[in-house]
Amino acid sequence: MKVQPVAAACLAAAVAAVAAPPAAAETDVERVMRSPAYQAAAAHLDADRGRIVEEAIALQQIPAPTGQEARKAQAFADMLRAQGLRDVAIDAEGNVTAVRPGRGRGMVAVVAHLDTVFPLDTDLTVRREGDRIFAPGLADDSHGLAVLLGLARALDAAGATHDADLLFVGSVGEEGLGDLRGVKHLLGAGPYRDRITRFIALDGTDPAEIVNRGLGSKRYRVTFTGPGGHSYLAFGTVNPVYALADATTRLARLRVPRGATLNVGVVQGGTAVNAIPTRAEMQVDMRSLERAHLDALERRLLRIVRRAARDENRARSTKSGRIEVTPVKVGDRPSGVTKASDPLVRIARDAVAAHGWTPRLSTQSTDANVPMSRGIPAVTLASGLGGGEHAAAEEHLDVEPGAHARQLRMNLAAVLAAAGA
Repeated sequence: MKVQPVAAACLAAAVAAVAAPPAAAETDVERVMRSPAYQAAAAHLDADRGRIVEEAIALQQIPAPTGQEARKAQAFADMLRAQGLRDVAIDAEGNVTAVRPGRGRGMVAVVAHLDTVFPLDTDLTVRREGDRIFAPGLADDSHGLAVLLGLARALDAAGATHDADLLFVGSVGEEGLGDLRGVKHLLGAGPYRDRITRFIALDGTDPAEIVNRGLGSKRYRVTFTGPGGHSYLAFGTVNPVYALADATTRLARLRVPRGATLNVGVVQGGTAVNAIPTRAEMQVDMRSLERAHLDALERRLLRIVRRAARDENRARSTKSGRIEVTPVKVGDRPSGVTKASDPLVRIARDAVAAHGWTPRLSTQSTDANVPMSRGIPAVTLASGLGGGEHAAAEEHLDVEPGAHARQLRMNLAAVLAAAGA
């Protein structure tokens, strides 16, 4: 049968429609980036980069070792108030919080940490080399705090609206033995604990990296004590260092589960070469994504140190006293995962890719551990570009205009998409 021209054209169109792949649905990030609000806010961020860097330096100049963040918290709170944010407060744990209201459909916490790894007497002098600014604590995480201020200004300048309320947080206790105490309080006893539905931490210097797996850890300070004595006159008396050495040797030979780690990082004790010590101490770090692995390692550690004390008491004289062991838990960071399929992870990946980087999911220990462990979708995104974190002479922020602007826009797109702009 001869096909008429019109019928042939319709048939060809139908075949082409079946053969053509369906158009990809617009992502949340693409929708946000097309909006006038994003474009106006991004333009404001571009113009505001210099101020953001200067605010980061101003905050970096305030010493804030873990546990001593109060001065920096007060300064950051004052800066948030100057932005006109609502409900600016310092909570019972020392976190700084402020709210940018949305339409009340959930709450997205956007968090940078106040504390640094550096002691109070650290030289905080700023050094500039081209587009790099060197200063202890600048990249980790004073720039993150300044980004929160810049985002608030940009959103206000653009008149941006969003479904979820935005909670800006300067957290305490993120580093080291701070044990994430700020975010533990925020989500455990803080006034917003029942309102936070998504969580974005701004921390790190690799814009391609998205932390969606929170590495849990347990940390112990183990102290062995004994009667001590003269190395010659009291020879044969129990020795805390011997018990500690026995324990560390056993820990070194311990088979740990795949993906878990165990490390003795600090050993100290004794006062003189010719004295039997009265005290010896070690600090132990155990890490895993699996809580069950951490619990098992903890039980083994406690058995080993108690056995080491018992064996030393059996091996040498206890006439002047016995070896006692005191294990104290000094850190307990929960583990957790935000699945790669979660909408928040997809938003993060799309935001990273849309601004010129190839997204990479990773495992780290950050403030996002806590919400992950509680089933709240959470990720950590870079708060800037740079490197050398935790090294006083090497920590730096890279402020090359093009890359710095893209990184700030990336944070903006992720926050707006997460909040339902």
